[in-house]
Amino acid sequence: MAGLDKVAAFRALSERGKALLNQGVTTHRFKGGNVIIDKGQDVSGAYFVLEGRLRVFTYTPAGREATLYLIEPGETCILALNSLFNRLLYPAWVQTEKATTVAVVPGPVYRGLFESEPSVQGLTVEALSTLVFRLMAELEQVHSHRLDQRLASFLLVHAQEGGTLQRTQQEIAGHIGTTREMVARLLGRMAKQGWIETSRGAVRIVKRTALAAIIKS
Repeated sequence: MAGLDKVAAFRALSERGKALLNQGVTTHRFKGGNVIIDKGQDVSGAYFVLEGRLRVFTYTPAGREATLYLIEPGETCILALNSLFNRLLYPAWVQTEKATTVAVVPGPVYRGLFESEPSVQGLTVEALSTLVFRLMAELEQVHSHRLDQRLASFLLVHAQEGGTLQRTQQEIAGHIGTTREMVARLLGRMAKQGWIETSRGAVRIVKRTALAAIIKS
């Protein structure tokens, strides 16, 4: 199944469903930092991340990137599914955040699975619910939080075990909808307070409670 056995919904397919899935599934590997889908592009199938991470983003009226949501391993892109089912062009851009492997299920195959396989129906509904939650969270961040609050929240949510976030300042700026210069200024203030430590392409959280206090202020 071209790596899709990592996705629970596909492991639960009937034998007929597995046979259908194997018809034309392709796997693609991309380097980090590449835009792999452009706004207005035709969607050929359902995209599932096997390794790495995808970022779905748009541009603000000021021309800055603004992240809509991330797609982690085992997840699919619901905007692509919406485009697929409704025969629409893709409404945003998709970029690899690091080396990423993606499995593509051809449109006719995925539609056939959706019609006959309860696990694929459940996966699709769950993906839609998750997207709504993430978009609501992003809207709340943008419209009700100051920039320093959005930055603190991003650091706390996306830092890995040990408190380290492997992102450049430009990537962070794209996520929270501002400029690299503003991110550098805010990170500099946090570092001066001893709340974080910065290095090339990374931020390490030293005092989580201090960042949490920024969000609550």
